Amino acid sequence: MKTLNITNASKSFGERTLFKDVTFTINEGDRIGLLGLNGTGKTTLLDGIVNNSDLNTITVDKPKDYKISYLKQQPDLDDDSSVIDAVFNGSGEKFQLIRQYENSLAKFNVNSTDTKIQNEFFKLQEQMNASEAWQMESDVKSILNKLGITELDKKISELSGGQQRRVALAQTLISEADLLILDEPTNHLDYEAIDWLQTYLSKYKGSVLFVTHDRYFLNEVATRIFEIENRNITEYDGNYEKYLQQKADNEDIYASEQHHKTQLYKQELKWMRAGVKARGTKQQARKDRFTNLKEDLQDKPDVQKEMSIDIAQQRLGNDVFDIKNANLKFAKHIILNDFSYLVSRGDRIGITGSNGSGKTTFLNAIAKQIPLDAGEIKTGQTVKIGYYTQHTRDMDPDKRVIRYLESIGQGVKNTDGEHMSASQMLDTFKFDHQMQGAFVRELSGGEKRRLYLLAILMDQPNVLLLDEPTNNLDIETLTILEDYLSSFKGTVLAVSHDRYFLDKIADKLLIFEGQGQIEESYDSYSAYLQRATAKKQAKHHEVKEQKHVEAKQKAEQEQKAEPKKKLTYAEQKEYEKLEPQIDKLDSEISALQDELNNPDNGYEKLMDYQRELDEKNQAEEKLMERWEYLSQFA
Repeated sequence: MKTLNITNASKSFGERTLFKDVTFTINEGDRIGLLGLNGTGKTTLLDGIVNNSDLNTITVDKPKDYKISYLKQQPDLDDDSSVIDAVFNGSGEKFQLIRQYENSLAKFNVNSTDTKIQNEFFKLQEQMNASEAWQMESDVKSILNKLGITELDKKISELSGGQQRRVALAQTLISEADLLILDEPTNHLDYEAIDWLQTYLSKYKGSVLFVTHDRYFLNEVATRIFEIENRNITEYDGNYEKYLQQKADNEDIYASEQHHKTQLYKQELKWMRAGVKARGTKQQARKDRFTNLKEDLQDKPDVQKEMSIDIAQQRLGNDVFDIKNANLKFAKHIILNDFSYLVSRGDRIGITGSNGSGKTTFLNAIAKQIPLDAGEIKTGQTVKIGYYTQHTRDMDPDKRVIRYLESIGQGVKNTDGEHMSASQMLDTFKFDHQMQGAFVRELSGGEKRRLYLLAILMDQPNVLLLDEPTNNLDIETLTILEDYLSSFKGTVLAVSHDRYFLDKIADKLLIFEGQGQIEESYDSYSAYLQRATAKKQAKHHEVKEQKHVEAKQKAEQEQKAEPKKKLTYAEQKEYEKLEPQIDKLDSEISALQDELNNPDNGYEKLMDYQRELDEKNQAEEKLMERWEYLSQFA
């Protein structure tokens, strides 16, 4: 069994320590979700495992042939490469062979009569057969297809940021690594792709260490949880649900223990200060006891103060937004097409749909940041909008954190009517006094987003427009935000693809389907996705059946028109390879049948063998059909 041992991993920036002397082991088959508040060093730790010099100290113990594959948040791909070249950008012989074969195939498809191109193509085919690289190529194309990447000859520079990230994910998954390290792997993936990735990682033979804000994904994939907290790592067994239970139990025990010790410490402190003059053994024992208690309390972190959002809200009337016959185009894309909709006080509207369908543009129109082409949006007189955009706005990097927040407001009243200063608000959002004095530029990306969220809420809006709030916010902050929204007396419109977030906060959905088509649904987001997926699969099956019928009719017509007499050159080559392929499948099917008859195999193994056997039988059936057809003319 291959294991990776990390010992004494530490990272500091100036006076700020992210983590110190962190030690843990990753065992073969582990699927570890890495949690922690933004700024605690999750990505820094991942970087340090791959490139040890990024940390101040670290000792890595692993086998010599141990291979790590890393998906970064920002993919590093060659803009001039094609998708297929980028994915097979490995140094292995199979990777190089598949790249050569794909390039040769592209040339052959353009000019199949050129003798030189023909010879190169068939030579590479033989090499693919000899090295059994077909399965790897098939697996990669299947992965790309599942991730929504179908144009394999496209340049990386021609892809959107989301598409580039999916290519980088495919590149990471095919590497056959002992450890996959994935930083936010679900970013830019739709529901079907996330569902597929969950299954893929759950069956992955190696180990997986990943950071994600998608709590459904975390719950389905993780078998262990690591949490960076108080500059150290706490380990939990099980998935996200089990982590929450263990975390709650631990906090209760620790809080009780610390409360008792703190009270005892105060009593001892009072006794010491009283200046007792006796110097007997008993008094010395009490002094020693006081010293030990003091050291114990100093060494252990305080019980964590819960992050909270406690801000008084301004009154909101019944009228919020009245959208009438709205029309809006962006370039050639229709965003709104004679769209009318009434948004009322207390509405919780989740806005979702495919990328590029106009969700953010819709929020910008509501916020009056862009005008409609036609129609109108009437805004209620009492409406005060807080717009949390995807990109932080007006955040001067050279301002100190406390000064930035004070520029929003000197303070705010909480729900009890008590005044809270900007410093107190920062404290409740887990910005300690050292961080409050830091420059904005010194914050991590996630910390900037948390500060930006606080700045929006400090302005006491009664209508919240949230554009992808789950991006770059940690799970703890998201949980607190969701709790706040559940008691928020105003109106919320939130653009998101996060299933967990929308299931918790939205009571209805607006689904942007593109070209001005907008569907309203009162389903939960998860229920809507399941329904939409079933509908899509049924449509796909219907189209597939229709194509099959059309192909059969075409073949029959061609056979009637002019009977086939002999094989083409390409068919002859294909025919010669079919028998060895069928023989190989026969051997594999025989081996699988032996495994199914083996009483030592457990239920899970038997199920895996049965699934594999079904796939092999189907593949053999197709090859046999093709062989029987070609053999008529051979």
